[in-house]
This record gives sequence, C-alpha cells and structure tokens, in this order.
Amino acid sequence: MLTRKQLELLDFIQKRMARDGVPPSFDEMKDALDLRSKSGIHRLITALEERGFIRRLAHRARAIEVVRLPEAMDRPGFNPRLIHGDRAEPPRGSRPVEAIHALELPVMGRIAAGVPIEAISEVSHHVAVPGSMLSGRGNHYALEVKGDSMIDAGINDGDVVVIREQGTAENGDIVVALVEGHEATLKRFRRKGAMIALEAANPAYETRVLPEESVKVQGRLVGLIRTY
Repeated sequence: MLTRKQLELLDFIQKRMARDGVPPSFDEMKDALDLRSKSGIHRLITALEERGFIRRLAHRARAIEVVRLPEAMDRPGFNPRLIHGDRAEPPRGSRPVEAIHALELPVMGRIAAGVPIEAISEVSHHVAVPGSMLSGRGNHYALEVKGDSMIDAGINDGDVVVIREQGTAENGDIVVALVEGHEATLKRFRRKGAMIALEAANPAYETRVLPEESVKVQGRLVGLIRTY
C-alpha cells in the first residue's frame, strides 16, 4: 500500500513523462507536492523504488523510469488523494508523536577524525537537523566524519557532525580546528600555555601539540547524526 504522498508523486511523475517524455526535476516534484525540501522527495523516491513502482537509472540526468502503477491508477477518475494520511493507524495504547522543528544545514564536505585533511569550504549537500540540536543563535554547518580517531567519544567514520561556528573554545570541547591554514581536523581542544593540544579519542592516535598561532578554531561540536 502506498501513502498519499507516494501516490501523488507517482501520479505526477507519470503524467509529466506522458506529456514531456522526461520525468520532472526534484525541484518540480517538491513544488508540486508542496514540500519544504528536496530531502522529502528523496525519501518518497526511495520508497517507490523499494516497492517496485519506479527504477532509477545510473549515469543519466533525471534518470527515473516508471515500472508499474497501482491498479487504482488505471481506473477512470483516479485521484491520488484516496489514502488519508501518510501513516498507518497507530497501535492501540500508543502515545502521540509531537512534531519537531527541523532546519536544513549545509554539509561542507568531509572532516578528518584522524590525520588532518585539506580544509573543505564548498557545500556538497544539505541535511535536516532537529532545531533542538542547534546551540545558541550562531551559524551552524555539518561535516561528514572521515576516520576513527574520535571513536571513544562516540564519533564514528561516516557520521555527520553538527558544528556551531565560533572562533574560541574551552578546554575539553570537541572542535573543528584549522591547522597551519590549510588542514582541518576534528579533535578535543586543550590549551597549554602558548600551545594548543589537539587530542584524539582513540589510543592509536597521538595528541598533536602546536603553537597557538598554528591552530584556528572554526567551530564547536554540538550534535551528531548517524545513519544505520
């Protein structure tokens, strides 16, 4: 069974392909379904693909192919709003789930939790983050973790870390540090006089101790997103 939004999207894709010969863009799908972000379209597309209604083709722009349609869509006067709500009825005795405020943050590339890698400043994509995860009123961004030097702090390779942009840090903070102007790394911050120690959370990695002028704090860790 498809949800209302899944049916609406499948119907929209089918009609646009019949009219234009090519599927609509993700922006067009987002606008047609009145969604706030393209991440919702990604989830709907994945659900339709998993259920065998569409197929995504590799190495082609707008590479979506409609494989089959639900029987109801072949009937005259079909209206995709025949399923009320996007969720099944909750189990008896379940508690209502409150909607949460979410924001989209830019993912600025990958950050090394290991040997420092070259700093990345270009947005690769966006990720939805609960508003409660964001700390204060400052700017926030996200980075994908590469490496395992922070695993004892619960930060694994492939995790997405949420960073509050700031130029200072307290001892013990996990920060994004720019080393010597061109290498970025995720480490625990310690000030030792005129030196800065960047500590790993994995005994396999040594602490780096650098002159204060060689280390520039670019942000502090405030949240983490993990995909299983």
